[in-house]
Amino acid sequence: MALSENERIIIPDENGEEHLFEVLFTFDVEQNNQSYIAVVPVDQKEEEEQEVFAFRFEEKENEDDLALFAIETDQEWDMVEEMLNTLIDEEI
Repeated sequence: MALSENERIIIPDENGEEHLFEVLFTFDVEQNNQSYIAVVPVDQKEEEEQEVFAFRFEEKENEDDLALFAIETDQEWDMVEEMLNTLIDEEI
């Protein structure tokens, strides 16, 4: 499953409620050989300041689905934040 910018995905929260997000970027980090996705809630899309959520993801085999994982370590957050800042700067 190849995700593209502006594609929309549904992500359930801890209470099982589903929320619609728009994909901003997907990127791979060579340092840890992981893939990441940055999304923004669709209902914030038109706001000047948007809350961006980032997850590590793995594509599930034989399914059009993703497995999302929370980013837990400061080192991993630093890598993701650096990549997001680079991608956002290129978009501007």
